[in-house]
Amino acid sequence: MTKLMTYVKKQPVLCIAFAAMLITCLFVRPDREYIGYFDIKTLACLFCTLEVVCGFARIHTFELAAEKIVQKLNNTRNVIIGVVFITYVGSMLLANDMALLTFLPLGFFVLETTGKRKYMAYTFVLQNIAANLGGLITPFGNPQNLYLYSYYHIDTFEFIKIMFLPFFTALILITLCCVLVPKEAMTLQQKEPYAFHEKRTILYSILFLISILAVLRLIPYQAATLVVTAAMIFLDKKALRDVNYALLATFAVFFVFSGNMARIEPIQELFSRIIPGRTLLLGLGCCQFFSNVPTAVMLSHFTTDYSDLLVAVNIGGLGTPIASLASLITLSEYRRHDKEHLGKYILSFLGLNLLFLMVLTLIQMLSRML
Repeated sequence: MTKLMTYVKKQPVLCIAFAAMLITCLFVRPDREYIGYFDIKTLACLFCTLEVVCGFARIHTFELAAEKIVQKLNNTRNVIIGVVFITYVGSMLLANDMALLTFLPLGFFVLETTGKRKYMAYTFVLQNIAANLGGLITPFGNPQNLYLYSYYHIDTFEFIKIMFLPFFTALILITLCCVLVPKEAMTLQQKEPYAFHEKRTILYSILFLISILAVLRLIPYQAATLVVTAAMIFLDKKALRDVNYALLATFAVFFVFSGNMARIEPIQELFSRIIPGRTLLLGLGCCQFFSNVPTAVMLSHFTTDYSDLLVAVNIGGLGTPIASLASLITLSEYRRHDKEHLGKYILSFLGLNLLFLMVLTLIQMLSRML
């Protein structure tokens, strides 16, 4: 029982998703149609991306690149700008979850070794927002993007066009929040540097490119999955162990949940009636209670308005700590370093997230009126 409770605390989204799936299975008994629930391409492309990123992480590629940038900065404002924007750019390439797992420790390390822990809550919250909003501009930047991009067969340039306004607005808001930090002198303590693995970095970069080409539908995802996985087994089997399988399981579970929801007639009638013209606001609201990835999977069965749904499940990741898996990762990482000031972190989190959410929603609604 203790082990079960520990797992629930570590993977709350997966456990909630599993419970929700079981409830829907009472209304729609398992049958042959269950097989059609799963979007195999999304799961395969996500797996490819995650396994290559884990390979990069194990040779400290991102820390090496990030530290070189941070070491050139000499005050709190510049360092926090550097850490936050490394996370912002990183989420475009690594997906928001992996960007946080990679760069939150960097943020802590910089603040801890320079005696500036008082900025940790603010920095972590901004890194969380940067990860959620930086990844929205690419189809592979957030898990929900990868799913919707595949589900609706969205053209890549159309995708970028839809997401450009919230992306650019987020860039301005994040910059403004960073420049509010005062300039205080910082001296980063020296530590033993990581070794640079040139050959593996090149090979992983090729594999990552293959994963991106599969996401963009330029090469068959089946071939990409086979090549990338075989290469990772040869290069570093332990990287496969580090893959976020809970995220993949969460997707699989919610495929079943959303598929069943679409077959429950009262639910189908309710969503079909209330979604038209309200996709943006309904999506934002659902994210606050169900998280953005499950919301994307669930609502995709009830609307063809992929433009508003895309925006909703991206900016909807802001708000409550359960609005996105990335937010739960950040909360967990902060608790690991500073349990005593958890209340301060939550207040900072809610204040900044709700501010960003309101501004981005308002601008998105105004753009639709023009």
